Amino acid sequence: MVSLPSFAPFPKASWRQRISPEDWDALSEAWIALSQAYLDLDDASFKQAAADNEALMTFVSTFVEETSVESGAKTISPRLLKTIFRLISRLLTICPSPQLLDVHFLAGLARTFPKKHTAPLLARLFASHAAPIESSLLSLKKLLIPQLDAGSKGDLKLVELELTRLNPLLHASPNACILLLAGSDFFDGLVTCFRVINPPLRKTIITTVYLCLIGLIEVEPPKWSMISDQLYAIQVAAEAHKKGTLNPNDSLGADLVTNTPILKALLRKIESSTAAPSNLKNRITTLESFKTGIIVRPKKLIKRKVDKGKGVESAEDMHAEIHVHQMSQITHVQDIFPDMGVGFIAKCLDEYNGDVEQVIANLFDETLPPHLATADRTEPLSHTQSDTQAHKDLAPRSTPIQLPIRRNVFDDDEFDRLAVDTSKISFGKNPEKTADDVLRDKSTAPNKAAILSALASLDPDDDERDDTYDAADVGGTVDAGNQEADGVNDSNEELLFRAFQADLRIFARDAETRRSATRTKLRDETGIADEAIEGWAVMLQRNPTQMKRLEAKYAWSGQQSQLERTSWRASPAGSGAEESDPDGGSNRGGRGGRARGGRGRGGRGRGGNVAGPTGEKDTEMARKNKEAHKGARANHHRRDARAKKMARGGFCGVKGI
Repeated sequence: MVSLPSFAPFPKASWRQRISPEDWDALSEAWIALSQAYLDLDDASFKQAAADNEALMTFVSTFVEETSVESGAKTISPRLLKTIFRLISRLLTICPSPQLLDVHFLAGLARTFPKKHTAPLLARLFASHAAPIESSLLSLKKLLIPQLDAGSKGDLKLVELELTRLNPLLHASPNACILLLAGSDFFDGLVTCFRVINPPLRKTIITTVYLCLIGLIEVEPPKWSMISDQLYAIQVAAEAHKKGTLNPNDSLGADLVTNTPILKALLRKIESSTAAPSNLKNRITTLESFKTGIIVRPKKLIKRKVDKGKGVESAEDMHAEIHVHQMSQITHVQDIFPDMGVGFIAKCLDEYNGDVEQVIANLFDETLPPHLATADRTEPLSHTQSDTQAHKDLAPRSTPIQLPIRRNVFDDDEFDRLAVDTSKISFGKNPEKTADDVLRDKSTAPNKAAILSALASLDPDDDERDDTYDAADVGGTVDAGNQEADGVNDSNEELLFRAFQADLRIFARDAETRRSATRTKLRDETGIADEAIEGWAVMLQRNPTQMKRLEAKYAWSGQQSQLERTSWRASPAGSGAEESDPDGGSNRGGRGGRARGGRGRGGRGRGGNVAGPTGEKDTEMARKNKEAHKGARANHHRRDARAKKMARGGFCGVKGI
């Protein structure tokens, strides 16, 4: 027998996404061809090849495992599925291995392929190889019962996962349903675990119970006794739940009879069977009393991808945009030619590159091309959408290695272009010329006439200015002014400023001022013309900084002959007020003034007096001055008068005679 190639394990979903469509099609064809080669062998050769080639079993098991998951078989072609099912069916019939008789493999097989193909195969397996299948199923049952009885303390994720994987097998094989419902421990565990408020788990448990009960009536003959026992157990569990503290409509029985058609299926089977016991209808009637309104289970929150319109632009989208723009142009043409069809106008626009004015002009002049002139002018618009191009291969590819390219200054020279003079090429030392020969060779020497002409253009007497002591070079400022002239300038400046302070009119710019004696004197003292004197005054008025500098320089000359009095005085000298200067000759006047010899009326001095005539200026000033300073001297005067009286030996309040 010729040995056939071995199968590689079926790739996982993560690897299948990386395979390009072309490579995937090639792999599918290879699997189909190799599977067909195994199927073409006779039974003995096939059994021998399966025993010798363990890779075949590995490929089959991995194929079922990967395709049994949700949406796993959508990427598999129907032709490949059909070929692989034939291969698995022959393996299970001729040489079933323990790996293929495992309950998980059979459940995956029932999930991947339709029931009409898997149900007969599973029935034959339970008939011919019941022991290994029942052993695997009982092991799973023993694993689930403790977790179901534990309720919320059990591993609920494990229970939900195993029941979900097992349900396709229960749907395709009634024998598996009979084996699970044998005894009450598994069903009691389902009732206990249903009390846990877990919507996905509850849905899975209801599905398991429903499939098990349907499996009991699909087997021939139906297991009426087991059905009766299970219905009674459901009734007892529902009544016990109704008496408890929980919601009476939240039991397994109420959910089962409300959300599944189990009672209708049982009634149809009972009516079509003559061996059904009579008490089953009574149990079904009792269970119908637990039916309530539709029990809505809270849906599992699914995060859906929001379409933000950022995908790749398809041909339909592009065509829609073009269609809207084209329809606006067609509307312009139809406003003038309403009897023309949209399709004909679209052809005209295509002919003239969408130029509406040119289309209208040619329609008026009847100068359309021959293929448009003979076309149907009432033709409607019909779109022929171009087929969308398939996406490019998105599988990752390795970037090709790019070798570095060396560049230098000799690229593309005469050697690269092969245009070099071979007579100039020498390898090693040139034996034809010595050092003396090179020195004697004047062909490359500079021209002597050019050197002499360059030297002749230089002027040896043309010396540059010596800028050694420039301010920018020495880092300071060199005063290059004439000190003697500065002394003269300072004297003229002082004379001009003194004259400017004395009388600004000396610097007026009119003929009369220029002929005046003061201008003539100033002109003679300074030796400056009238225009310079007048310009100096104008510039001084425009420069406040210069004005301040001259004021600070010439304001004090040290020639002050008298110091003015700076103390405060109430009134000018000789005003006659009470606090006037003593030198002013003012006597103290006022009514009731006292002389040393006795009481009498004081005389009036030269100044104003408070007792003078009302209305006079001096009198009013004296009164005002007295009023302003009465608080500073009134008490003191009374005190001094009392002291004088006491010195004369008089008493207070006694007037002298």
